[in-house]
Amino acid sequence: MPESDETSGKSFAELAATWLAARPQHAVLAMTAALVVPVLQIVGCAIAVMLCLVNGSRRAAMATGVAGLLAGIVLAMNSSLDIVLSNLVAILVPSLLLGLLLRRTRSLVLTLQISAILAAVVVGAFGLVVTDPVAYWQPVLQSLIEFSRDNGLNLQADILSAEPEMAAQMITLAFVLVRWTLYVVAILLGYGLARKLAGAIGDYGRFSDLDFGRVLALCLAVASLAAFLLDSNWLQGFAVVLFATFGLQGLAIVHWLHGNGTLPGFFVAATYALMLVLHVFLLLALALLGYIDAWFAFRRRAVGHSKI
Repeated sequence: MPESDETSGKSFAELAATWLAARPQHAVLAMTAALVVPVLQIVGCAIAVMLCLVNGSRRAAMATGVAGLLAGIVLAMNSSLDIVLSNLVAILVPSLLLGLLLRRTRSLVLTLQISAILAAVVVGAFGLVVTDPVAYWQPVLQSLIEFSRDNGLNLQADILSAEPEMAAQMITLAFVLVRWTLYVVAILLGYGLARKLAGAIGDYGRFSDLDFGRVLALCLAVASLAAFLLDSNWLQGFAVVLFATFGLQGLAIVHWLHGNGTLPGFFVAATYALMLVLHVFLLLALALLGYIDAWFAFRRRAVGHSKI
């Protein structure tokens, strides 16, 4: 059957990007629908990044603000409006700022590098500003203990009760890393959508070429040594988060190897699937791979480049 319109042959991502960019109300509607579903809020953040790249920061901020307000009104039916709006602001504003940073720098790699530095700095600053992290995280810690006991995880509950300082530090690290991961995925998805629009933006680089570089690798080494010698909790948090961000470079290597034909697509899919089961162990492996690559630049030494 012959193709009847110009949309035939386009991928779903191309059709979605075209529809979102066609009219402002399309983007507002899609963002609102995504933001009211917690597991889809990352899609709303990605749309905000795409709008920032394609339409500029002012129009993107207006559309995002309207969508955030509408989503807040819907979510407020089951919660307090101020809490809902503060949560939406906490995920949408950083996404917009990182989208603006990507638009200004025109470099995906540099934007991700800056985001990693900011994540580590936030943890370090938290350790300096918050003098009693146990008291700060007490409601969350208590909820975790109750959840563990209700589900028969008495050993975990006893550990949380016996080591509140360690538990508070782990909560801080987890909170920052989860938020940072959310923002990174939003940047990558938003940039990917914007690239689907022919001529909308230039080439800001490929995820598979991500390299945090030797400077950040050296900073991690110095921070780790200083944390060990000074026994400083905030330095330990800084070093842990900075090391974890190298997991993104490790993941970029996996995509690079797939693009070069070294790894099959099944291996890439399996890597993402295993994150749900072996999250900590896989993150450590990817971070170690990324950290080693930052020092020795294996991809630069290899012949040819991949396409993500």
